[in-house]
Amino acid sequence: MFALDSRLQQDTLPIGDFPLCRLLLSNDANYPWFILVPRRPDISELFELEGADQLVLWQETTALASKLKQVFSADKLNVATLGNVVSQLHMHVIVRRRNDPAWPGPVWGRHPARPYSSEEVAAIRERLKGELGDDFRFVEA
Repeated sequence: MFALDSRLQQDTLPIGDFPLCRLLLSNDANYPWFILVPRRPDISELFELEGADQLVLWQETTALASKLKQVFSADKLNVATLGNVVSQLHMHVIVRRRNDPAWPGPVWGRHPARPYSSEEVAAIRERLKGELGDDFRFVEA
């Protein structure tokens, strides 16, 4: 049975579900930072996913990245799966802009997280509506 890692629950806000992945927003308003988590139990590495799920993960990741680049006017997107702190498989898709606080360095550990206000989260959800496709389901905020 799929369960979201407690650290991800603590550090993110739920946005919704693609067919395979839960979409989360990192609770750091310094950057539009999204996280995809395949809803499969006990998976920590890409190669542990079934072949079909690997393909779907990549399709959901690239579709999300493409939309985020457009919606948030990204100069660059950082896409990565690391898992050094949270072993549950998750894919970071981070919108980067030349004027963001950490540019051009990595976002990890550069600046203290600035939590989103409820109004900022609502605005992000509104920006994403109609952009993520018919197979995406928003969860209640």
